[in-house]
Amino acid sequence: MSWTRPRDIRDRVLKWWESGELLSGLVTGAETFPKRLPLKGPTSAEMTDRFDEVRKWISELSAVPLVRIEKRELVHRVFGANAIPREAWIDTLDDALSLIGKKREAARFASLVALTRERLPCLVGWLSRRPMRALEAADAWARLLDIVGWMLAHPRPGIYLRQLDLPGVHTKFIEAHRGLLAELFDIALPPEAIDVACTGIGGFTARYGFRNKPERIRFRVLDEHLSLFSGSRTPDIALDADSFAALSLPLQRVFITENETNFLAFPPVPGAIVVFGAGYGWSALSKARWLERCPLHYWGDIDTHGFAILDSLRSHFGHAASFLMDRETLMAHESCWGEEKEQLIRDLSRLTGPERALFDELRYDRIRPRLRLEQEMIGFTRLETALQSLCPHMVQARQISLGSTKPKSF
Repeated sequence: MSWTRPRDIRDRVLKWWESGELLSGLVTGAETFPKRLPLKGPTSAEMTDRFDEVRKWISELSAVPLVRIEKRELVHRVFGANAIPREAWIDTLDDALSLIGKKREAARFASLVALTRERLPCLVGWLSRRPMRALEAADAWARLLDIVGWMLAHPRPGIYLRQLDLPGVHTKFIEAHRGLLAELFDIALPPEAIDVACTGIGGFTARYGFRNKPERIRFRVLDEHLSLFSGSRTPDIALDADSFAALSLPLQRVFITENETNFLAFPPVPGAIVVFGAGYGWSALSKARWLERCPLHYWGDIDTHGFAILDSLRSHFGHAASFLMDRETLMAHESCWGEEKEQLIRDLSRLTGPERALFDELRYDRIRPRLRLEQEMIGFTRLETALQSLCPHMVQARQISLGSTKPKSF
C-alpha cells in the first residue's frame, strides 16, 4: 500500500531538518509555520475491499502526536459517510522539533546564533545559509570566531599559521577547519585582504596572507670547479626558491630531469648543474630569472605528459630545449617501451615542429597505443653521447664495467 503512514510524516519533517530549513528560521525570524503535508489515502475501491485496514490507517494517523490531521467527508455507497484524512499540519517549529527529537540540537544552534550576533554579526547571514555546517562545528565555533576576529584586526598577517597565538588554537586546529574558515574569511574580511587568485585548500595560506612553507629546489653541481662548499666536489643541494633565485654562479647550462635516479647519476658536465624537476609545478623555479640567460635543457619521459610538462616549462622559460625526447631515441629503445595510463590529447602550443610531430604520434596512437618511454630506460651511453654533442669538452664520467657490452640503463 502507498498510503501515507505516521513514519512518512516524521521522515518528511526530518528532511526539513536535514536541509537546514527548520534552523534557518531561527536566524531569519521568518514565520513558516503552520506547514502542510499532503496525505495519500485509500481509493474508493480500496475503501470497499479493505475497509478494516482503512479504519486502522485512520486511527494510526489520528494518534500521531503534535500533528493536526484535517479530514474530508467521503460518502461511500456501502459504508456511508466517513471522515478520511486529507492533509496533515505541523503548527509550530517547536512541534516539528519535538516530533523528530531535535530540540536540544536546535537550542544549541540558537546559542551559536546569539554568540555570533554579539561578536561578529557579519556572519549571521552565513548561519542562515549553512545551519547544518555550523551545527557540525558547534564545539569549535567560539574558537573559529576568535580566529575570524583576529584576522579582522590583522589582515594579511604575513606569519606562519603556527605563530597565530590564541587560546585553544593551534596549527592542526586551523588546518582541520580550513574549508570552513575560508568561507567565513571570504565574508568577513575586506576584499583587499583576499588574494582571489589562490583557491582551494592548497591555496589557503596564500589567499589570506599567511606565510607558506618555502618551496625548495634541489640541484646537483656537475662541475667540481663550481663547488659551493669546501670538501664537497659535486654537492647535492636543496635551497628555498628565493635563495636559488639569488644564486650567482658562472653557469654555462642547466639540465632539468624528472627522475631521481637520473638526477643522482647525471655525469659531470663543465659549468653545469642538474635540477630535480617538479612536474607541472614551475612556480618556484620561475623566480630564478637568471635562467633566462643560460641554456636550459629539459629531460622528461617520452610520452604525452612529458611533452605537456615541457610545454608548461616554456610558459616560464621560452628558450628551454628538450633533451633526449626525440623520435630517434624512442625508436632506439623499443625493447623498453611501456604504457601511459592516461594520455593527454589537448593541443600544446609551445612545442617545436619535431616535438609536435612526435607528440601527435603519441597522442593519436600512431606507433602503438598509449606508448611511453620512461627517461630512466634510456641507455647511459646514449646520455653521454648526447651530452658530448652539447659539450664537446665535457669531462667523461667513469662507468663501472660489469663485463657487458650492452648499454647500461638507470
